[in-house]
Amino acid sequence: MQDIAEIARSLHIPGNHLTWYGNDKAKVSLQALKDRPQRGKLILVSAITPTLAGEGKTTMSIGLAQGLKKAGQSVALALRQPSMGPVFGRKGGATGGGRSTLQPSNSINLHFTGDFHAVTSAHNLLASVIDNQLYNDQTRLKPEGVLWKRVLDVNDRALRHVRTSAGKGTERSTGFDITAASEVMAILCLSESLQDLSNRLDRIVVGFRPDGQPAFAKEARVTGALLAILRDALEPNLVQSVEGVPAFVHGGPFANIAHGCNSILATRMALAHADYAVTECGFAFDLGGEKFMSIKCRQSALQPEAIVIVATVRALKMHGGAPLNTLAYPDKAALVAGLDNLAAHLDGAAQFQRPAIVAINRFTNDNDEELEIIHEFCRSRNVPCATADVYGEGGDGAIELAHAVMAALPTKSAPLPFLYELEDSIEQKLHAIATRIYGADEVQLTETAKQKIALFRKNGFDRLPLCMAKTQNSLSDDAAKLGRPRGFTITVRDFEIAHGAGFIVVLTGTMMRMPALPKVPAAERIQVSPDGQITGI
Repeated sequence: MQDIAEIARSLHIPGNHLTWYGNDKAKVSLQALKDRPQRGKLILVSAITPTLAGEGKTTMSIGLAQGLKKAGQSVALALRQPSMGPVFGRKGGATGGGRSTLQPSNSINLHFTGDFHAVTSAHNLLASVIDNQLYNDQTRLKPEGVLWKRVLDVNDRALRHVRTSAGKGTERSTGFDITAASEVMAILCLSESLQDLSNRLDRIVVGFRPDGQPAFAKEARVTGALLAILRDALEPNLVQSVEGVPAFVHGGPFANIAHGCNSILATRMALAHADYAVTECGFAFDLGGEKFMSIKCRQSALQPEAIVIVATVRALKMHGGAPLNTLAYPDKAALVAGLDNLAAHLDGAAQFQRPAIVAINRFTNDNDEELEIIHEFCRSRNVPCATADVYGEGGDGAIELAHAVMAALPTKSAPLPFLYELEDSIEQKLHAIATRIYGADEVQLTETAKQKIALFRKNGFDRLPLCMAKTQNSLSDDAAKLGRPRGFTITVRDFEIAHGAGFIVVLTGTMMRMPALPKVPAAERIQVSPDGQITGI
C-alpha cells in the first residue's frame, strides 16, 4: 500500500483538504470540489440476480478500475462502505476479493472512520428526543402515531419488534432497523452540502398526528445537534485498491431495503479528479440499478455513460436450475436456460438508453466452451462482452474489459430518461417499475398499503420517487423464483415515508428492514491473533 498522501497527490488533492486517519485512509474536505469541473465519465457496475454461487460485483468494479489504470487511464472508484451487519452475518466482508480488493480491508469492513456510528447516533438521538417529548407532553404526536424507529449496525431479528416505555403512559410498539436502512444514511448519501444536510434532516417525517397531519423532525429542535454528529461523516473517505487506484468509499445503504448507492459527494469527487469514475449499485440491476437512476441520478443530475452487468458461469447455471453443489461441473443446458436472467437485466438497463457491457467474472472451474456460450449470446444481442479474471490477476485480468468499456462509451450521452414522472400517481410508478424492470404482470396493494397511499396523497407526499424494498434473490417478490420469472404479481403490503431523503419506501413480500443472522454467522470464523492481526473477514 502507498501512503494515502501519495494517493491524494495522484488526484491533485492538496494535504490541507485532508483529515488523516493514520497513513492509510483520510477524509476529503468538500473544499476539494470547489472550482473543479466534473470532467470524468461515470461507469455504473451492476449485476445479474445474486445467488449463493456469487457474482463478485464489487470485485469486478475494483478490477475494472485497475484494468483502466493498466490501460493508461486516469481512474477513481466511488463505492459504498460495508455494513457490519452482513460482515458478521451471512455475507462476510465487502471490499472485493483476491487481487481486486480495497485496502485497508479490515478497517473498511469494521469501524473505518466512524461514519456508520455517526449515522446510528444521530438517528437514535432523534428517537430519544421524540420519546422525551412524549413523556413531557411537549408534542402533538401520540405514541401510536410515531413512525421513527431506532437503528443498530448489526443483524438482529430480536429487535424487529419491541415495546418502549413499558408500563408508562407513553408505552408504544416500535422496533429497530439496521443502520444501512436508516433515513439518516440515505440523507447523508444524497446531501451535497452541510446546508442541504440540515434542510433534509428538518424535513424528516417522524410521525403523523391524530388528524393525519405530519410531524417533522425540525419540531424536535435538535437539527443542530444532529448536524454536529454528522458534520465529519458528510466528508467522503479516501482509500485505495491493492494496485493503488484511488477509491472514495462513503455511505452504505442496502439496495434490497434502501436505495443502494454510495454518496453523491463521493461520486462527484471521483468525477472531479479522474477521467473515469467507476461506481456500483447494490445487488442486481432491478434493485440497485433502477434506484441509482430513479433516485440518485434524478436528485443529483448525475448520469452514467455506460452500464456494466456482471455475470458468472456459476450463477447463470444456478438460475438455469443447476443445484449449488454441481456448479463446478459443465452443464450447458442449465447455462443456456440461465441466460434468461442476464437478458432480463440487459432489458432493464436498456430502459435508460445507455450502452451495456457484460463482464464475465471468471472462476477457476469455468471452461472455455461455457464462456463462449455467454459470448455468443451477447453477440446475438449486439452487446459487448469480456471475460475478466480480476480475482486472480487484478488489473491485468481486466484490460480486455477496460478496452471494451472505453470503446462502448458514447462521445456524448443523451439526457437520462426516467421510468416515470414525479407527477404520476404512486400506482403508476409502481406499475412502471414492476412491469418494465421486474417483468411482472401487475401490482397488488393490500388494504394497509391503500390507506397509506391515501395518507401520503393527503399530505402531498405522493409526488416522490419510489424506493422498492424487495428480495434481492429474484426478479419477483418471491425469493425462490430464480431465472426470469413470468406471469407473477408484485404484492405491496405497506409504505414508509422518507421525506428528508426524498423518496417513498415500498415494502413488498416479507422484506424486513432489520436483517437476521444465519444459523452459523460469519462472526464465528473471525479471530484476532496475539499480535493483533484480524483474520476471517
